[in-house]
Amino acid sequence: MLRVIGLISGTSADGIDAALCEIDGAPPHLNARIIRAQTIPYVPQLRERILAAMRPTGADAHALCILNAAVGEAFAQAAHALDPQELDLIGSHGQTVWHQVEADGHVSATLQIGEASIIAERSGATVVSNLRARDVAAGGQGAPLVSYLDWLLLRHPTDWRAVQNIGGIGNVTFLPPLAQPDARMMAFDTGPGNALLDTLVSIMTDGRQTYDSGGQLAAQGQVDADWLAALIEHPYFHQPPPKTTGRELFGSDYAAQLLQDGRARGLSDPSILATTTALTAASIAAAYHDFSPVPIAESILGGGGRLNSTLVAMLRQRLSPARVSLSDDHGIDGDFKEALLFAVLAYETWHNRPGCLPEQTGAPHASVLGQITPGRNYRQLISKTWPPA
Repeated sequence: MLRVIGLISGTSADGIDAALCEIDGAPPHLNARIIRAQTIPYVPQLRERILAAMRPTGADAHALCILNAAVGEAFAQAAHALDPQELDLIGSHGQTVWHQVEADGHVSATLQIGEASIIAERSGATVVSNLRARDVAAGGQGAPLVSYLDWLLLRHPTDWRAVQNIGGIGNVTFLPPLAQPDARMMAFDTGPGNALLDTLVSIMTDGRQTYDSGGQLAAQGQVDADWLAALIEHPYFHQPPPKTTGRELFGSDYAAQLLQDGRARGLSDPSILATTTALTAASIAAAYHDFSPVPIAESILGGGGRLNSTLVAMLRQRLSPARVSLSDDHGIDGDFKEALLFAVLAYETWHNRPGCLPEQTGAPHASVLGQITPGRNYRQLISKTWPPA
């Protein structure tokens, strides 16, 4: 058994999720559980620098270099805040600042910052980082990596399931049942999630609010059905998988345009937010309708979006008769699922095993993910785990 910390800050860049986990075994009988976890918010100044770096003209080489170190320090502090004892590994996703999707849909590059050497130096633990780049190099999308955890932990004995993460961006995994061992999963980004809604709320309130808590603001508005019908015609929604997206498509520029267009239609800010929330639900439902291999029996929601009651109600209506449940109902803390994922991926990389499947990302083959930065425990960790039992 290894004690592994998983670290991630998502597209919303609101803070670092950190989870101390215990992991043992090997697929298909891998066991992973969270011992304790917490979210460490970014200080406002650092978050503003990160959000600026996500804009096409937001950061030069000098600024990005300094930011990489600053985010590394923040990630090291998040790991330390868990007060880990006998720590073996840290799996750090880092902070995505750019995900380059070309016009034909393939991903040519991806950049996550948060210097792993700083995390290793401050913690003394060996760090596995830069976990998306290898899959991109192999010809994959580099996402959605969370589907690997879904494959390991959430397959139903007889039913097809959709596991829907609603973080900054939405992504889905269509999981075949255990009764169909030869069936393949499918995974891709469905489109906008919390990042777009958060940006709209921040603009609407001049920064006084940074997100729509529980969907309360959207609940005060009315969905403009005609505008929604136009918005769902965005080319991304009709692009077949494999596909990924991010703030470069559904970010601050898109949010500002939505706000301008909504106000030009005479809509109140709550109605603009209601329509944009409905767009998230509609894009998820359209992905299921257009691309699921078979009709699904259940959708399991994870990520911060599962706490948006207005969005969840819209999804229940659009996905009926499929059941809609939360990842928490299945023993996975929805707030820290991705932190658990990156702990698991670090564990798999350390054991020289692939961390994703070709059907997840569109790559021609599975890859061992990430780069290993030795910590002060490196020699001890080698003695503990190699050769594997």
